[in-house]
Amino acid sequence: MSLSLPVSPGGDCSSGCTAAGFVSVSHKRPKRQILSPSLCCWRFQVFIWRSPSLSLLSCRCVARRCLLARFGPGLSVRHVVPMGTTAKEEMARFWDKNTKSNRPLSPHVTIYKWSLPMVMSITHRGTGVALSIGVSLFGLAALLLPEQFPHYLALVKSLSLGPALICSAKFALAFPFSYHTWNGIRHLAWDLGKGFKITQVEQSGVLVLILTLLSSAGLAAM
Repeated sequence: MSLSLPVSPGGDCSSGCTAAGFVSVSHKRPKRQILSPSLCCWRFQVFIWRSPSLSLLSCRCVARRCLLARFGPGLSVRHVVPMGTTAKEEMARFWDKNTKSNRPLSPHVTIYKWSLPMVMSITHRGTGVALSIGVSLFGLAALLLPEQFPHYLALVKSLSLGPALICSAKFALAFPFSYHTWNGIRHLAWDLGKGFKITQVEQSGVLVLILTLLSSAGLAAM
């Protein structure tokens, strides 16, 4: 395979297309000859064609320049739209608009009608927090107080408190434990995909309350 390029006898590139002389380039090593400056551009193209590594390097340079021109920082900066306001100003404008429009806040506890599942959900979280605090305080007392538990139990009995007061205190201590236990079983049933209908939710809530009161009263009577 060879490549023929028109070149004038005098070495003028501009008149090479109409000249009769041709320079033939093949895969064989050409003979050394003196090149005029007008032939450098032609010989450079032929050299790139004959040197795959140099052609790949040239393509890489061209591709890099194209990518820089396409995704360079100058382009991104050129297309950045300046922000008219800051986030703080936008939030202030938003709240001013809501205040002037007298719009209600949502979600908000005061605008909802209270229902049994809603109350029981809040109570479940409250009893969980109460149990966590109570167990933590009991553990700290067991570690820090100098005497054992029977000593403090005898101290409470020595106060001669009335049975009603003692039963009420025991009921108050047993209620969070009982409620959180029974309602936790209800949540486990929900995790199994059961009891999601409105009537079933109401019925299971009533059942949890009944079991809680009975078990709390039983523990308080002990």
